[in-house]
Amino acid sequence: MSTILQLKLTPKEASEATSIREAVAQILQLPVNSIAHIELLRKSMDARGRNIIINLKVEVFLEGEEIKRNTDLFKLQKQHESTCHIIGLGPAGIYAAFQCLEQGIKPIIFERGKPVNERIHDIAAINKQRLIHPESNYCYGEGGAGTYSDGKLYTRSTKRGNVKKVLDTFVQHGADEKIAYEAQPHIGTNKLPKIIARMRQTILDHGGEIYFGKKLSDIIVKDGQIKTLVCEDGSEHPCEQVILATGHSARDIFYLLQKRDILIEAKPFALGVRIEHSQELIDSIQYNKPERGKYLPPASYKLVTQACGRGVFSFCMCPGGVIASASTGQNETVVNGWSSSARNGPYSNSGLVVEVKPQNWQTYASAGSLAALKFQEEIEKRAFNATGSIEAPAQRVEDFIQNRVSSTLPRTSYQPGITSRDLSEILPSFITESMRDGLVEFGRKMKGYRTNNAILVGVESRTSSPVRIPRDKETLQHPQISNLYPCGEGAGYAGGIVSAAIDGMRCAEALQIRSSEKSTQA
Repeated sequence: MSTILQLKLTPKEASEATSIREAVAQILQLPVNSIAHIELLRKSMDARGRNIIINLKVEVFLEGEEIKRNTDLFKLQKQHESTCHIIGLGPAGIYAAFQCLEQGIKPIIFERGKPVNERIHDIAAINKQRLIHPESNYCYGEGGAGTYSDGKLYTRSTKRGNVKKVLDTFVQHGADEKIAYEAQPHIGTNKLPKIIARMRQTILDHGGEIYFGKKLSDIIVKDGQIKTLVCEDGSEHPCEQVILATGHSARDIFYLLQKRDILIEAKPFALGVRIEHSQELIDSIQYNKPERGKYLPPASYKLVTQACGRGVFSFCMCPGGVIASASTGQNETVVNGWSSSARNGPYSNSGLVVEVKPQNWQTYASAGSLAALKFQEEIEKRAFNATGSIEAPAQRVEDFIQNRVSSTLPRTSYQPGITSRDLSEILPSFITESMRDGLVEFGRKMKGYRTNNAILVGVESRTSSPVRIPRDKETLQHPQISNLYPCGEGAGYAGGIVSAAIDGMRCAEALQIRSSEKSTQA
């Protein structure tokens, strides 16, 4: 029978298999050669004290004990009794498709964008030519926004679904096994495209159908159900069940639902900028030493405070990362961040955002359920108009705090370029006032974080959906449309790759339950 142990090691010891084996042998008071296998279950870092500690949770198998790996994978079927149309091939759509195949349901997926291997050329055009392809960019296309914006797999959704199944499925398709045990798992933008392509092939190999360049433009509803999906190319598709997994940037879907009098709701979100420091500075602050050394990863941080009665917090922190354009249209400027798997870039960036509450979008009340979306759109247009392109408005941190325009700007990872602008002329006063107070507080928490060598780049506005598509808590069906399952970030029920994947699985499970109930009644 295997043994579970908790180890506390130095970073150097934790990086060496021999040191781990010796530590295990010492605790068990056994010879090293009696240990057949050590399975790493959890790895986290404690950098609070003078000496940094790596915490390891391991499962130890001795000689003669059967070594079992507890892998949780989908059991996919090739025989299908029914179909489900899935709109969107991001994490929610992909994992909904896997869950459908496990349940004997054929997924038919419509993705407005391109496959990952084609999408990369359109993303290159954003950086080199400042051209935004309206259907193929950082947000639209196979794999969704997460594919080309970092691939972080952090989540708090453990109570809502099987996180292990999500991670094991990524590993099955080529992700590094360490994502299964690291406290902050991360795949990397450089590796995710191939993994997503393999996942697509698995869906196809088991009878699923995937159509790219297939943009939903209308729905035909009769007797409280979607009967037909209409695509922009004019094609019409009868449907049984629909999982709507379009992501939080698919604004045309929100406009379509409002046009068809299908209930949607404005919801709070967060808005601000990207803040960029040198990675060397963040390392020195977090590790309390001049140099990180070869045994420690690029340091990250997570900051939160209350300022002016609002939450101000870091979001989607990217060690060794790059600020990228997340615009989906030509007349808007939106930024996001990503890292490669090595996280070895010279810069560190994070969203620095402020809560947006219902009272803040009352100017757009005439838009009804799209009021928060209209507010979001307006800020993105202001950012674009400030420079006349997706070259982003920017300001040094201390200049922003002191309310002065930066006379010069430091180097940045944002390839389309930056221009010095007063961010308070782009962002509403409640955002800038909260950000200023938040930055002062963060400077107290992390000595050196508040520096004029750091830069703010605007705007970070796509933190979450400004619209919620309501659904029943038990059945996950839309309250008006019985065969519609709003899903993932775009519907307001997820916040990242893993939580979106889990929500996709839950929606597929819910429609299977409903299908079974209908069969029993028949």
